[in-house]
Amino acid sequence: MTVRTRIAPSPTGDPHVGTAYIALFNMVFAKQHGGQFLLRIEDTDQTRSTGESEQAILDSLRWLGLDWDEGPDVGGPHGPYRQSERMDIYAGYCQELIDKGHAFYCFASSEELDEMRKEQMANGQTPRYDGRGLLLSDDEVKAKLAAGEPYVVRMKIPAEGACVFNDMLRGEISIDYAQVDMQVLLKADGMPTYHLANVVDDHLMQITHVMRGEEWINSAPKHILLYQYFGWDVPVLCHLPLLRNPDKSKLSKRKNPTSINFYQRMGYLPEAVLNYLARMGWSMPNEEEKFSLAQMQENFDIHKVSLGGPVFDVEKLDWLNGRWIREDLSEDQLAGRIATWALNEDYLKAILPLVGSRLEKLSDIGPLTQMFFMGLPAIEPEQFVFKKLSEDQVKQILQFVAWRLDAVRDWNKDALYNELNTLAEQMELKLRDLMQPLFIALSGQTTTPPLFDAMAVLGADLTRARVRHAVNVLGAPGKKALKKLEKAYQAL
Repeated sequence: MTVRTRIAPSPTGDPHVGTAYIALFNMVFAKQHGGQFLLRIEDTDQTRSTGESEQAILDSLRWLGLDWDEGPDVGGPHGPYRQSERMDIYAGYCQELIDKGHAFYCFASSEELDEMRKEQMANGQTPRYDGRGLLLSDDEVKAKLAAGEPYVVRMKIPAEGACVFNDMLRGEISIDYAQVDMQVLLKADGMPTYHLANVVDDHLMQITHVMRGEEWINSAPKHILLYQYFGWDVPVLCHLPLLRNPDKSKLSKRKNPTSINFYQRMGYLPEAVLNYLARMGWSMPNEEEKFSLAQMQENFDIHKVSLGGPVFDVEKLDWLNGRWIREDLSEDQLAGRIATWALNEDYLKAILPLVGSRLEKLSDIGPLTQMFFMGLPAIEPEQFVFKKLSEDQVKQILQFVAWRLDAVRDWNKDALYNELNTLAEQMELKLRDLMQPLFIALSGQTTTPPLFDAMAVLGADLTRARVRHAVNVLGAPGKKALKKLEKAYQAL
């Protein structure tokens, strides 16, 4: 058997370090066994998926040094490798499940299902689909289909018993079917859900080992049932531990930078980031903390992955990145890396139009452009004292701006202006007053090059990270205060 693994990211946001972490372990495992590693784009969520996000995922993984044998950009014998290009495949398999009696039509409206869940919660029950679609006779189903009533297709779940399966890391796992909902397989718009598309694609692409995050353990019974319903072999399952914040919560951008692009823009070496991700739950036999991808592949043992939640500690990454810089780069190599990182011609050409009119001599370039060549500014709470804004207003502005910027998909100066101008109007502020704290948050100074142009050049990841950094410098809100802020933000 040829080992075949895959990574299947959704192109709905910034490329996440968690994606790189899972991709790394899949790639190393496959290569160690002489197999193949695939990349598949799971873009069935057409409202949120973007081509820009897909390209960012491919670019960031390649920047880290990860590579795949088959994928949307390199092709392969099992394509296409975007789920949006495989729509005609899923409908046929869904119909097969209906014909075999393993799936059924559900015509319940969203309002009906909401009312169902409210009643269940009022009765102290766990909200879940109650199987009402199964009560319809064949004639009733045919009549509703003929009338063109909207529907979804759901999978059947055994009424009794448990799904028992073996996990490479965790051994035998048993989950009662009573805890498994009758999953929607085909949505009302004809799009497959992740669960159907995932199983069909893994089978057709001959994936032998599904190595994914532990958050998918509870979905394993649904997937295993689908394999059994189709009469297919179930791949080996391996659920890797999730990356954690220092407080052991699931890694999130509110508490830690999570975008791969952030670490690239901050000036981390890709070798160091990959090295650090490799250490998340696994270590070299000799306990050496600094090692290359080749050394990992030579020594890797999936059974030695620790199940304790690996903590993503940026300070530890800083230390490791420093070692890579000092121990592996000559002065010439370091100069080359710095030039590639920020002193490259393309980046300078994007910056110069913002400051060129202010230059009287070349040495003026330093103070005028320093915000473009730093990571997180060294800022203090005292810098955020303004005549027209109270301390609470400043905190609210920065938090609201952080949330608003998280939702910006087309990162350009016009879109940024429109978003923040709208936010200022909603908060009943003048735009210049809302922008005052941003000048400090983004540059550490009260004046900058034209701010919306500067934000576009800095990019989404670094801009967002600097705003969140300013929130933390002023004192990140506790749970109660955060809920209050969220309520106020949603009311805008």
